[in-house]
Amino acid sequence: MSKFFDSGSMHFKSATLLIKDLKRSIEFYTDILGFKLISNESGKASFGTDSNIPLLHLVEHRAALPFDITLGLYHIAYLVPSRSALAEVIYRLKNKRYPVTGASDHGVSEALYLDDPDGNGIEIYRDRDQSEWPMEEGKMTMYTKAMDILDVMRHLPEQPLLQMHENTVIGHMHFHVKDLKEAETFYCDVLGFQPMLNYMKSALFISDQGYHHHLGLNTWNGPAPLPKEKQVGLKSYEIHIPKEQYPALLRRLTHHHIPLIVEGETKYIYDLLNQKIIFDVQ
Repeated sequence: MSKFFDSGSMHFKSATLLIKDLKRSIEFYTDILGFKLISNESGKASFGTDSNIPLLHLVEHRAALPFDITLGLYHIAYLVPSRSALAEVIYRLKNKRYPVTGASDHGVSEALYLDDPDGNGIEIYRDRDQSEWPMEEGKMTMYTKAMDILDVMRHLPEQPLLQMHENTVIGHMHFHVKDLKEAETFYCDVLGFQPMLNYMKSALFISDQGYHHHLGLNTWNGPAPLPKEKQVGLKSYEIHIPKEQYPALLRRLTHHHIPLIVEGETKYIYDLLNQKIIFDVQ
């Protein structure tokens, strides 16, 4: 496992989405994307890979309000371990004739973009080695160019997997926020991520342990409202907190007057977007 996603790094582990039609979503996440259905009962389902570690939880609400332009989730980004694994994803999408919204080379990574049936944004990407990341004045930078899909597909195995690679993780998440400075205060000064790149004063990329970004923040939706409670979209996410970082996190929460809620073994807070952050402390 990459050092950016091991026990010594703060990173996202799973996410929970509210959706309208569980049967439709199960078909998408299993038959189209190739995730493994880990559990399915009482209007809730969990997905992962053959490692059986849940990456995504879905909660069905038939009367949920549809996707709209709001603050909150821009996309959940699933990191596959190699260029060949990315080629397999492209192969599956092509065979299923599922539309993508973009295919980009960001210098640090190569990424596909698409939406799930409820309009939730998804990125599937592979990282370049850190030694290949573009630098500008001694600092990591990123750009957006068209992905060379033909070159990626040269890495397609002779017998492509029909499932998502077992070493897939949530590489990063990306949120629409109201104000970048306010968001930086919360996600960096409070949670403990570090700024990596400010892009055109409209997006901020932050991380732990020098990753290009565990979290992207942007103001591209302008003064949009927060999503409503019963609107489809991201409702909670789990962050791994290295146990040696946890005492300092608790002190920062106290300093910023943010209550830690404890329910049994579950510890959580709410972020600026009214999304629940569940802490996995190990």
